Amino acid sequence: MQAQDIEAIIRAGLPEAEHVSVSGDGTYFKAVIVADSFAGKGLVQQHRQVYATLGDKMRAEIHALSIQTLTPEEWEAEGRPSA
Repeated sequence: MQAQDIEAIIRAGLPEAEHVSVSGDGTYFKAVIVADSFAGKGLVQQHRQVYATLGDKMRAEIHALSIQTLTPEEWEAEGRPSA
């Protein structure tokens, strides 16, 4: 599994996401996801939403995934460009 595969799965599972980027070395990955659907949810709920898109791949093909979830407002507050 490569970073672009994980990114495609997350984009398919969270089509409302304004930004999805995944980097990694084939074993350990880092994902940054910006979506309106994270608004009003706690961090655990946001991460569960991402894990749900990845399904069984988290058990077999992805050994470690660091996730940063943000709303569009949080993303812009960090000085990131709007999508």
